[in-house]
Amino acid sequence: MVEEIAFKISVYAKSDVGVVRSGNEDNFLVLNLSTADTWKPEGPDDNPPASLTSFSQSHYGSLIAVTDGMGGALAGEVASRLAVECVRDRMLELQASPSYSKFSFPERLRLSIELANLYVYQMSAKRAEYNGMGATFTAVGLSGTDAYFGQVGDSRAYLIRGRHIQQVTRDQSLVGQLVEAGHLTEEEAERHSYRNVILQALGASPNLNVVIDRLPIRDMDTFALCSDGLSNKVRPDEIKAIIDQSGSLKEACESLINLANERGGEDNITVLIAQVSGGRLTPAEGRRTTALLTSDSGQHFLTTDSGQHSLISDSGQNSLISDSGQQQRWLERWGAETLPRNPDLPYHIDHGLLDDEEETTLPPEDDTFPPTEKLGE
Repeated sequence: MVEEIAFKISVYAKSDVGVVRSGNEDNFLVLNLSTADTWKPEGPDDNPPASLTSFSQSHYGSLIAVTDGMGGALAGEVASRLAVECVRDRMLELQASPSYSKFSFPERLRLSIELANLYVYQMSAKRAEYNGMGATFTAVGLSGTDAYFGQVGDSRAYLIRGRHIQQVTRDQSLVGQLVEAGHLTEEEAERHSYRNVILQALGASPNLNVVIDRLPIRDMDTFALCSDGLSNKVRPDEIKAIIDQSGSLKEACESLINLANERGGEDNITVLIAQVSGGRLTPAEGRRTTALLTSDSGQHFLTTDSGQHSLISDSGQNSLISDSGQQQRWLERWGAETLPRNPDLPYHIDHGLLDDEEETTLPPEDDTFPPTEKLGE
């Protein structure tokens, strides 16, 4: 039984085309699983729904995610949109199904991402112009007092807790593996000619390994999700410094995107920041005194009474940031663990058990958007 502790979630997200590309292949998702309220980017001037910039966690939990599409022409945009829509629809359907609701939240998240992968894979085979399309997918699901990180590809999820920022997800990339094996430093990986080669993507194969990590939530935890358009340009210490120095989540997202664009903006840039507070969440160990600020948009944001922030430096060195070994030790100290796939979780789903009301769609030839058949039908 999931322990229910009502707490507040404040969220802001922004996706930007950058300064070089003409189209935006990134996407993001904010989903209240209890109300089905959904925030997806609809355009460059998209206004967030008030019900999702600040809301209370309830029975079914919530989900935030970023995805970075890839493929020729419009294929990347289609892949990332399908990924967001399919994961949203499957999460809502699985929790409502008597047969699948018995599985835990992280297993429903895992299965939803697996089904999104299969859907994108099948859709790429139906249309020549979408052949080879794919997308990364990085998600954080909040359920009870735990956060569940779902990872495919090299988009990232960071956790800011107290004075520390740590990357929770691991890059599923060639250079990421070389860094973990000790063959490259993180600085060398940033300049490596194969830094954009990823090992997994939604739609690249009918099967994939979704990595799910669990981490207990603490009061005032801040989650920062981003595509590589940000992480390739802005270091983790800089991300934390900008968030600390901003007056709201909206300002933090905009400042991070502006910095990435100032440094070249060759790729699309997506940032999603969420902060949890209140309820009966356990305070973080060594938490400093904090105060909540409210911006004109109603966003709540964490700052410190001491006024001390981590500073952006030319050297990239910061006492608040750890190397990869220290990062792992911090995650272990915070109680992070990787969850194996439940052997009872099916790989093939019975669509007769799912609700047919919501449909994920694929753009047809004439650019209208009629519904298409569901996965497996």
